[in-house]
Amino acid sequence: MSNPDVPAGEPTRTPWWADAVVYQIYPRSFADGNADGMGDLRGVTDRLPYLQQLGVDAVWLSPFYKSPQADAGYDVADYRQVDPLFGSLEDFDAMLQEAHRRGLKVIVDLVPNHTSDEHAWFQEALAAPPGSPERGRYIFRQGKDDVPGSGDGNRAPNNWKSIFGGPAWSRITEADGSPGEWYLHLFDTKQPDLNWDNPEVHEEMRSVLRFWLDRGADGFRVDVAHGLVKEAGLPDWEGVAAMVEGTPEVKREPLPPGDAPGAHTDAEEPHRAVSPVYPPSPFFDQDGVHDIYRDWHRVLAEYDGDRMMVAEAWVEPAERLARYTRPDEMQQAFNFDFLLAGWDAERMAEAIESSLDAAASVGAPCTWVLSNHDTVRHTTRFGLKDPTTFPKGIAADDEQPEPALGLARARAATLISLALPGSAYLYQGEELGLPEHTTLPAEARQDPTFHRTKGAEIGRDGCRVPLPWRQEAPGYGFAATGSAAAPWLPQPESFGPLAADQQEGVEGSTLELYRAALAFRSARQLGRGSFSWAEVHAPDSGLLAFHNGDVLVLGNLGFASAPVPEGYSVVLSSGLEPAADWNGMDEVPVDCTVYLTKD
Repeated sequence: MSNPDVPAGEPTRTPWWADAVVYQIYPRSFADGNADGMGDLRGVTDRLPYLQQLGVDAVWLSPFYKSPQADAGYDVADYRQVDPLFGSLEDFDAMLQEAHRRGLKVIVDLVPNHTSDEHAWFQEALAAPPGSPERGRYIFRQGKDDVPGSGDGNRAPNNWKSIFGGPAWSRITEADGSPGEWYLHLFDTKQPDLNWDNPEVHEEMRSVLRFWLDRGADGFRVDVAHGLVKEAGLPDWEGVAAMVEGTPEVKREPLPPGDAPGAHTDAEEPHRAVSPVYPPSPFFDQDGVHDIYRDWHRVLAEYDGDRMMVAEAWVEPAERLARYTRPDEMQQAFNFDFLLAGWDAERMAEAIESSLDAAASVGAPCTWVLSNHDTVRHTTRFGLKDPTTFPKGIAADDEQPEPALGLARARAATLISLALPGSAYLYQGEELGLPEHTTLPAEARQDPTFHRTKGAEIGRDGCRVPLPWRQEAPGYGFAATGSAAAPWLPQPESFGPLAADQQEGVEGSTLELYRAALAFRSARQLGRGSFSWAEVHAPDSGLLAFHNGDVLVLGNLGFASAPVPEGYSVVLSSGLEPAADWNGMDEVPVDCTVYLTKD
């Protein structure tokens, strides 16, 4: 069917985000511009040439707003101010202007489910009486009586649990010193949930959107996009929201005999991850969230430049996730099915097919992501005995990965993801092949999940360690110049040889592989390409193969070398062999992906 909005004979213009490669910057850990041990916006500006040379199209910055940093900035005290840790609004403006000058789009993180308890609104709510308009901006409720009719209100309003561990309700002390109402916080106690039944909340968030759009932001990553609306009446729920920032607890099942995903002799029985179970939740994926995003869509449409939103929504199945990207809602949603598939050809193929089908059903592009600031880095996950596992952090006394194996598989998975049509998201440092820091001491950990669960969940600090830029510099060059303070999280020794200066211009390095893959993707317009499974596709044998235009992608996730199809030549390989060895290459090694073109 033709598009009536496009004059006859004119091609349909594709918005920039439809096939963009977006690089996630975790500001506190990317680059330290003032040598105080904390990454900042000036550090981002200083490293924009690096990102331009890498070949990405856009950057997404995790929160840099004013915050007490109880949850690394996802507890926002002021949505219109930059936290002094990261600089100033002037620093943001300078960074954005320089990014635009270099052809890079800028996406900022929006946190609409909750604020900080130090936000002016919550402080006003604490000072106001029950039933006041100030409290109506949040979810305050009277507690249940220990003894019916006693009026003591000593029990929480319902049985919901915090995603970070412990109860999802905390009781306040009223201004007169008496025990008071309870407030909901699906995450930390310092992150009270906003009440999205309140029109004032809607108007405030529209104003926040316009504030950053007016400054030139190109889009928003929407945090906990599936969590804003709660079921009326806030009913008890017996399910367990086993997530870390939305990350589902993945169920395990024993692998069939002889089906272990790797050659290991350990006596422990291997297990494979199976699709997580999502029982209906009264606080996630409620239908009412879609009205919010239709409203925001209209706000973005007021601005030129194809402004966009991408949803962080841990929702299953793929068809339900696709509802967030209908034509009048968001432009993209993170494809966590692909991330959760792990190093397994059948699971990965299933995730690719279902994701493409669901996205096509609403006319939206797919997204592809392997790691982010909430997950154990895929370089490490793929080096575990079961490379489909999804741990919530790794500690020194847990199973340790095989670094070389994990890196080989991570490089191969990257070539698969970058060859798929749609948009790709990279997490800072993955282009260096950085592993998870799996031996962080307990006293260095800062993730609230670690502390609220008393260490039962290790948390996300291991993937948030500051980047290494120069091997021989203090802090591996995290601070560009001057006498630098120690980075806010300690770096492992393994980061030294992986520093950017050790990989720059080195054939076969992970950094140069990413640059080559991104250049090839751009030149062949793979993000706007067409997808079809290849004749040699055999996921039950560990072989994942598909066509994108005239490029054949072959990923060997199996246990034996796979032949290069007749009439094709290797033009890019994730393996460590030099490019000169690709000529005449007739087999694809295990744990390797190649791009092939016809002779």
